[in-house]
Amino acid sequence: MYVVLEIIQKTLLVSGFVLLLMILIEYLHVRTMGNWNKGILKNKYFQILVSVVLGLTPGCAGGFAVVSLYTHQFFSFSALLAVSIATLGDEAFIIFATNPQTGIELLWILGLLAFLVSVIFIAIPIKIQSNQSVHMTIHDETCCTMKVDVSHQLRKITFQRALLLGVLFLLILNMFLLPHEHEGHAHHSLSPESIVFIGMIIITTFIIITVPEHFLSEHIWHHVLKKHFLKLFLWAMATIAFVHVLDHYMPIDTLINENIWVMLAFAILVGLLPLSGPHILFFTLYMQQLIPFAILLANSIVQEGHAGIPLLAEDKRAFVYTKLIKIIIAIVLSIILLI
Repeated sequence: MYVVLEIIQKTLLVSGFVLLLMILIEYLHVRTMGNWNKGILKNKYFQILVSVVLGLTPGCAGGFAVVSLYTHQFFSFSALLAVSIATLGDEAFIIFATNPQTGIELLWILGLLAFLVSVIFIAIPIKIQSNQSVHMTIHDETCCTMKVDVSHQLRKITFQRALLLGVLFLLILNMFLLPHEHEGHAHHSLSPESIVFIGMIIITTFIIITVPEHFLSEHIWHHVLKKHFLKLFLWAMATIAFVHVLDHYMPIDTLINENIWVMLAFAILVGLLPLSGPHILFFTLYMQQLIPFAILLANSIVQEGHAGIPLLAEDKRAFVYTKLIKIIIAIVLSIILLI
């Protein structure tokens, strides 16, 4: 029973953060009548720079943000690739807490690598994103600018609005009341990631309370929840459950082999998992001088933390392409360093 609760808890943390980002992006898009992202769309180099900075930020929040912007076709594939290479996920917290020097060394290598590789892919004429139009549509350009009676909306609250507020309360409850440690730092201690999460919930609560029924029904309920969130939640739960079962019946630390090339293949294989947690194994082995830096770097390049889960749910082709590109980069760099 505890295992099931733990899986649900982690699923809520991952999918909940992405849900908040989706609602915020939807609100900004409609509120500004689609003008907020035009400057970003025109400059792919600026997209890459933003993606690298967000990716280098400890935790998965930056990765979630870029994946959301990419799946709504605001960011290019190059920007998605940049954040995917740059991010260390939640492992960054443990790495910087244990050995800041190694953390800084990893970050500047990943950041530089992410920027250079992504710039190259700007010039490569490949089509990754689908031909579909932007997910977000503005049904009524005035639906977020018209005046609403907030007190009346709360007194005559609809089922949809009440349920959304209930979901936000559940996310808060999941973060504070359920006893758990999130990859080495407690949520109860208000880590930087927890503060961002709380801030997002406050902003989303304001949006849900103040927007008119049209925006709530068409944009949040039918678009974000029905079209995206349900699929994301199910994929997140399935992925986290699979990794949990894999680690239970075939613990990752029992697969360690003294052969350096087998370890390289294993580091890349573990990097394929769209989850934070298993990758900290290679940092631990490196700190114990059991593997060279090349193996740690290979795993860090291929993995992207929890940010891979929403990407896998929304755009499987992009997920596969980013993984293949990162595998090639990881193999080439690791072989050069090892030789």
